[in-house]
Amino acid sequence: MTGFLIRMLISVVGLWIAAETSEGIYFEGSGALLLAAFLLGLVNAVIRPVAVLLTLPFTLLSFGLFLLVVNGFMLEIVAWLMPGFELRSFGSAVWGALILTLTGWAASWWIGPHGRFEVMVVKRGD
Repeated sequence: MTGFLIRMLISVVGLWIAAETSEGIYFEGSGALLLAAFLLGLVNAVIRPVAVLLTLPFTLLSFGLFLLVVNGFMLEIVAWLMPGFELRSFGSAVWGALILTLTGWAASWWIGPHGRFEVMVVKRGD
């Protein structure tokens, strides 16, 4: 449960940064931002695996860059489901997906795969 909450907070930060850096992404308030992050987690858990599997040839041909398009579609689905979250264009959705990818990638440096801070100790032999 803690891992889910930490990942949701990372999504909140990513969505907030995306909204601040793009005029095409709009939230009506912090509640809408939290709900959008929660819905994005659900959409990524349920719909994204099917979408990734169906678009696998395009992903392979583009060396993985097509995943940004898939992630943009996931943001579009969240914006369609939620009235307080607005995307003005598909380019804004792809930009938001890129920002979310970068914030998630940066956060994974500090947070392990289980959603908690991990410290690795390396002992050298004499």
